Amino acid sequence: MATTVQHAAASAATAKRYPIYLAGEWVESDDPLVVTNPFDGSVVGVTFNATEAQLERAIVAAEAAQKIMSAMPIYERVDLLKKLAAQMRARRDEVARMIATEAGKPIRDAEIETDRGAFVLETAAEEAKRIEGEVMQLDLMPSSKGRMGIVKRFGVGPVAGISPFNFPLNLALHKIAPAIASGNSIVLKPPSLDPLTMLLFAEMCDAAGVPKGAVSILPMSREAGNMMVEDDRFKLLSFTGSPDVGWKMKSQAGKKKVVLELGGNAGVIVDDDSDVEFAAARSRVGAFAYAGQVCISVQRIFVHENVYERFTKAFIAEVEKIVSGDPLDRATDLGPMIDDKSAARTEQWIADAVSKGARVLTGGAGEGRFFQPTVLEGTDPTCPACSKEAFAPLVNLFPVKSFGEAIRLVNDSSFGLQAGVFTNSFEKAMVAWENIEAGGVVINDIPTYRIDHMPYGGVKDSGLGREGLRYAIEDMTEPRLMVINRLASQAVPLD
Repeated sequence: MATTVQHAAASAATAKRYPIYLAGEWVESDDPLVVTNPFDGSVVGVTFNATEAQLERAIVAAEAAQKIMSAMPIYERVDLLKKLAAQMRARRDEVARMIATEAGKPIRDAEIETDRGAFVLETAAEEAKRIEGEVMQLDLMPSSKGRMGIVKRFGVGPVAGISPFNFPLNLALHKIAPAIASGNSIVLKPPSLDPLTMLLFAEMCDAAGVPKGAVSILPMSREAGNMMVEDDRFKLLSFTGSPDVGWKMKSQAGKKKVVLELGGNAGVIVDDDSDVEFAAARSRVGAFAYAGQVCISVQRIFVHENVYERFTKAFIAEVEKIVSGDPLDRATDLGPMIDDKSAARTEQWIADAVSKGARVLTGGAGEGRFFQPTVLEGTDPTCPACSKEAFAPLVNLFPVKSFGEAIRLVNDSSFGLQAGVFTNSFEKAMVAWENIEAGGVVINDIPTYRIDHMPYGGVKDSGLGREGLRYAIEDMTEPRLMVINRLASQAVPLD
């Protein structure tokens, strides 16, 4: 009888091949990358890891294309981004199905991600129109008489982008779209677990007429990725992924600018004056969307003791409604985790928390890559299930005596990406905004909320810089000043 490995090898041999996109050309390498479905292990397709020589070709082409992109007039950049958005909308079902198949994301969520991808491209087109400078009066001292300044923003140069598996389309477009809008070339390393979605987007780049070399989409090994991080020909590194990897990359990046979006263990506060049932329903979405594999997934919930029992009952009831199953089934709320390693880590962390006094209120077990939505109570805050980024369908509940205590506990973390606060007091909302150490504070909703034009990023271990189209464009451009001395020329007579 044939083994599972033999079946997988046979499937890979007959699977569709997806060449990689190197400076406007479709190429292969001698290092095939087999992409499998997290739900059933079936082969989705076969692509290729770029070799070091292919990466070198992409960098050289990006340097050449940088001159083309920086000279490209705004209306052409806008037209290019709008063409890409139109193609994304036209191929919506195909792209969403690819996300669901290779990432294990429920199809309804995959469709939302595809719609957001089109929105990112359209918003980048609009923001490209608003890359503005300023005129400065410099004659503030006698020695500067006759001087004026003009400030304009210029593209920084070739961008190195590295994107994660959990939003294989949208988080990659948060690097490519602002790069095009700001007149930069980019080489993108998509995630090895689900790179095919971005190779579909590469087809759109080809069809839209993106200048050769302006965009390369190259799956590659970690070693090749490190070469990209360290290469001084890139002028900006934009990385989304794990904190350990991100901060190490920053230390290796040399003199280039670095933007890091590194996730966290997002906290939610439920005050006793809030709509408790609404908070429970929204927290269920925030904790378990895409099996908790979201940077701003709800991981810690701090509930005022006056409503703790009521919230817990409502929350557990919401969690137990979650439907697990095939990501392509429209009834599915929660699909598989991305790989066996992630599921095994989740089980270990829960066991560790329970051994130190935590109680499992619901869930707590897994089967293969599927893990039950799990709610813990009484977790030691130092346990990895609470203190680290779980990236899993796992949430911890804590009663608190006051709103101030809740804020202190939210801040008792090495992370600070976003936080959610449920309260009907405007004053408490202001206090939370002013005192919670995070890049964003969301009032009467979950920290998992994001719309793609808002500034998005964190403090502490959660990252450096901000994404969101206008904010990414600011990072991808440098202000350059021209000083004019009008005293150096003869005065022009007016008569």
